[in-house]
Amino acid sequence: MSAQRGRDMLVKLKQDDDSYVTLAGLRTKTFRLNARVVDVTDSDSAEGWKELLPHAGVKSAEISGQGIFRNEASAAQVRQAFFDQTALALRFFLPGFGQIDGAFLIVNLSYSGSYQGEAGFEITLMSAGTPVFSAL
Repeated sequence: MSAQRGRDMLVKLKQDDDSYVTLAGLRTKTFRLNARVVDVTDSDSAEGWKELLPHAGVKSAEISGQGIFRNEASAAQVRQAFFDQTALALRFFLPGFGQIDGAFLIVNLSYSGSYQGEAGFEITLMSAGTPVFSAL
């Protein structure tokens, strides 16, 4: 993957009409793929090397970011999804790599602000099912 602009990484929220809108005003975005391993090492393992069981661990995807809400509608939608603990249909777009579509639950939502600055928020979303990857 060649060098890309960070602002081109997008988190999109699926709407009722199957269109996607950019989620709030995220200034920073992070996408993580995780795969937990199952260690099956025992006293017969070759020369003390750790052995891992393929395809046995739990996988997850996580999206996090921070920024400012651009309008009341997106702020209300995120806030309600957190309190209801309903999954959001999201699309994470990473230029030069691809896009990931899936259902995500908000697991962290925090607000901050300073006396001479804007109010901001941080959000962490975890996959609530199998995300689908599409290469560019």
